[in-house]
Amino acid sequence: MEYSFQSILLAFALTFFSGISTSIGSLIAFTAKTTNTKFLCTALGFSAGVMIYVSFMEIYPKAQDILVESFGEHTGTYYAVGALFLGIIVTAIIDRLIPDFENPHELSRVEDLNNIPQSSPKMMRMGLFCALALTLHNFPEGIATFTAALNDPSLGLVIAIAIAVHNVPEGIAVSIPVYHATGSKKRAFWISTISGLAEPFGALICYLFLLPFISAYPYIVGFIFALVAGIMLFISLDELLPAAEEFGEHHMAIYGLIAGMAFMAISLLLFI
Repeated sequence: MEYSFQSILLAFALTFFSGISTSIGSLIAFTAKTTNTKFLCTALGFSAGVMIYVSFMEIYPKAQDILVESFGEHTGTYYAVGALFLGIIVTAIIDRLIPDFENPHELSRVEDLNNIPQSSPKMMRMGLFCALALTLHNFPEGIATFTAALNDPSLGLVIAIAIAVHNVPEGIAVSIPVYHATGSKKRAFWISTISGLAEPFGALICYLFLLPFISAYPYIVGFIFALVAGIMLFISLDELLPAAEEFGEHHMAIYGLIAGMAFMAISLLLFI
């Protein structure tokens, strides 16, 4: 399977876009006076809806088709199911390695800028652990976005948008403790940005080391797609929806979830 220079460039661009959105979160933390909980809650629900729908209705079926074609219906289906749950398990392990109080998915509000004392060593430790956790999460997300965009640009665009939305509050979560530890908005912004750049770095690793094998062994795309579906499902169910609920806007989260699923359904229908 050969990929054109334009398709590779587009895949990198979409991955960079999704990763750099942590910077948007950082900017919001330093410019907004209060957290727009209804908007953020709806956006997180929307992102979860997109990820859940596209995982079950598009990515996993494609993975199964590719693997069944390569290994036969029985073996290919088993491989697809196994890779799906492997993606879930790996993401869960990464998430559990980070203590709850330093986990970037324990969301912060922009109001927290005024509620925590400055120059706290604990804050700096928390900020750096948040950045490390984001890097670990964003690396496989970068591979997911890049691979999807490479094989289906319209699907890659939707995934990039969904991941970008959920990276915004994580950018806030990194910036606030770093700012309180250092008193430097610039340093907080750059640490948040660098953590997001793990996504294009993941895309680069995929390009350098996986792409040659994908060209020779197309079924690798099937395994990656199934892993991607598992990663996105875990992110949606363990991170996005609980984070939306933390803002106390249950109905807005569900409305966002349904809107995200409907948006993805219509998008896929238009490209049939």
